[in-house]
Amino acid sequence: MPDVAIIGTGLHPFGRFGAKPAIEMGADATRAALGDAGIEWRDVQFAFGGSYEADNPDAVVNQLGLTGIPFTDVYNGCATAASALSLAARAITSGEFDIGVAIGMDKHRPGAFAADPVDYSLPAWYGEAGYFLTPKFFAMKIQRYMHEFGITPATLARVAAKSYRNGAANPSAFRRKPLSEEEILGSRMVNNPLTQYMFCSPDEGAAAVVLCRADLARTYTDRPVYLRAAEVRTRRYGAFEVHSPYFPPGDRAPSPTVDASGAAYDRAGVAPEDVDVAQLQDTDAGAEVYHMAENGLCADGDQERLLAEGATAIGGRLPVNTDGGLIANGEPIGASGLRQIHELVLQLRGAAGDRQVPGSPRVGYAQLYGAPGTAGVSIVSL
Repeated sequence: MPDVAIIGTGLHPFGRFGAKPAIEMGADATRAALGDAGIEWRDVQFAFGGSYEADNPDAVVNQLGLTGIPFTDVYNGCATAASALSLAARAITSGEFDIGVAIGMDKHRPGAFAADPVDYSLPAWYGEAGYFLTPKFFAMKIQRYMHEFGITPATLARVAAKSYRNGAANPSAFRRKPLSEEEILGSRMVNNPLTQYMFCSPDEGAAAVVLCRADLARTYTDRPVYLRAAEVRTRRYGAFEVHSPYFPPGDRAPSPTVDASGAAYDRAGVAPEDVDVAQLQDTDAGAEVYHMAENGLCADGDQERLLAEGATAIGGRLPVNTDGGLIANGEPIGASGLRQIHELVLQLRGAAGDRQVPGSPRVGYAQLYGAPGTAGVSIVSL
């Protein structure tokens, strides 16, 4: 991907905000991103908006300004924000536009997501039998992973405790109370081995990113961050994914995260060892564990030692989910991936405050994974 620059990011806090609609949160996040970039809405040539709950995220123009720009709505499961970012970047690299915005917003009710299995190309009986539950899939996947690679429940608790600790340093996070590993292990079991405090929660929030042609970036800011890759991939036959009702015989195919990750590294021209700070999909603590390996950031099984050593903490050699990730922030689907980019931009600028990664990080990595088996990976750098 020819260089695209990120010149502004904005975030509406994640959590619960009463009657405030998602569209209004999206407008707030967009205004913050425009202010960060030093531009106005009338300077924006196009936009992509992602949401699960908001039928028409493009309605945000009612609050930002009716300028007539092309605005395309996107939904791609939990990879929605990565998809909006990828499309926005390609709209610029195609040569059609110079500057645009990716916006994500959502407002979810408390509790697990609900949907009709038929809408996911599954039979109705799959839901009637109780299989259409994402906690079931995540528990099954981490159970098998723990068995194959020697991961213990203590490591899952370390992941979650790190997330709550990082969230406590993030004024925009939903959950800002640190929890001990003992409290996390002792909380109510949801799906063995995952306890209540190892899961994220659907919630509310918004995020926005302003992008432009790289050669124009310093017209707007003296601290651009460059989007080196933004790749999205879907599952292959033989992969064990969130709504797969069977595990086919023969060789197992890799997760779409592996495919998206490899494509992103190739496009960006970097290797896993170049990554200074990472934001990984942590729908639950187990997801962060196996996503570390699926993204090439460690070998399978190394997570047990790395977490015990504190390698993924803010002061460790590979900080992961420095803003608290999904576990501390919750997941408004449309906004989640752009929250990741917002955090990476802050880290690369050295502007993350109490959660700043030491040593002047230069390469940031973001990954999303969602039903029914879609992954998005983005890489940014100075």
